[in-house]
Amino acid sequence: MTEELNEVYLSRVMGKMVINEHGHKIGSLSDIVMVPGEGFPQVSHLIVKKRSLHVIIPWSSITLFNRYVVSVKGKAVDFEHYDASDAEILLKRDILDKQIVDVDGAKVVRVNDIKLGSYKGFLCILSVDIGLGGLLRRLGYERVGSKIASMLKREIPRQEISWEFVQPLEQNLSRLTLTMAQDQLAEMHPADLASIISNISHQHIKTVLTSLDTETAGEAIHELDPELRSRVISEMDSELASDILEEMEPDEAADVLGDLSEEKAKELLDLMPAEEAEEIQELMEHEDDTAGGLMNNSFLSILPDTTVGAAFDLLRSNASEVEMINYVYVLDEKELLLGVVSLRELLVAPPETIVTEVMEDNLKSVTVDAEPEDVLEIIAKYNLVSVPVLDEDGAMLGIITIDDIIELFIPYALKRKRHS
Repeated sequence: MTEELNEVYLSRVMGKMVINEHGHKIGSLSDIVMVPGEGFPQVSHLIVKKRSLHVIIPWSSITLFNRYVVSVKGKAVDFEHYDASDAEILLKRDILDKQIVDVDGAKVVRVNDIKLGSYKGFLCILSVDIGLGGLLRRLGYERVGSKIASMLKREIPRQEISWEFVQPLEQNLSRLTLTMAQDQLAEMHPADLASIISNISHQHIKTVLTSLDTETAGEAIHELDPELRSRVISEMDSELASDILEEMEPDEAADVLGDLSEEKAKELLDLMPAEEAEEIQELMEHEDDTAGGLMNNSFLSILPDTTVGAAFDLLRSNASEVEMINYVYVLDEKELLLGVVSLRELLVAPPETIVTEVMEDNLKSVTVDAEPEDVLEIIAKYNLVSVPVLDEDGAMLGIITIDDIIELFIPYALKRKRHS
């Protein structure tokens, strides 16, 4: 190409006249074919509509490319007729109007326009425009929008995402939903991930989840509304679904499995290690509207003759396996609750101290059949971050955290709004 190429938006060249070296019209620009390049995808061919047919022109034949005209060396008869292929990446067909995950805003946005420009001698995709300005430009209302914004003493902000921060969820771009780099997705809050998953095409939810590690995927799935998470788990590969559930906290896994059919829940439980499956099954036996249905049976416990040093070693080695590490519960041989030792006490007490000397034995608890309102009242009244759940004999079965109560009493829609 002989012309020095400046940046140009796709919306400004689509439909433009394509002429040959003699100035005769070949047709109008219909789409642009891209191939992988060094850093950015680069143009390989142009697709030109010629009457009722399409012809394909190699980029090497282009002598002029701008918002006014496209000039080609060679005659129209030299160009091949073109039939669209799913294997190729076409800007208009495959990228324009597709979705992108805006990680900073934790939301799904749409590609309104595409910026092209020169990079290492090739015409490449430089960025995608997700803002109002891109939409107005594409609809031909850019000047009108600018005038209105000027009258209001405002500016239409530029909202472009560099292509280097965009990657496909699927290799076949004709069926993609675009997203920001997947390692950035993994760093997002589970509630934000759930909000994004809820707003992308259902056919791509599995692709997003499989791009995450199983722990992150599990946290995001638990934040979905029950109907959607049930559908996601049901349609997922059983082995993968089982792995994800295994990484979740037992009470969260029980919530998810409780939304499934008995047959599907049993299938997934059978794929888990026996110990993890048993913990989850125990939780599923309790009614949802009781303390037993809310509790997590994964907690740290020690015998009353344990030293502070040994208790701290236990906490350190098991911290990643339990939801709540603020407290270690002191149980006797029959698992009756005797007291609790806080993390603070473990840090300040001498290592040789017996835990019964520093434990709090006047602690609040609830029975397994207590109503959620009673649990909420105790947590709020005594400013607790968790409360132990006991059976009728005083044996400890699990804990309910303040997070569990918040999830129950804050309506789902309000939770979504809070994280949007």
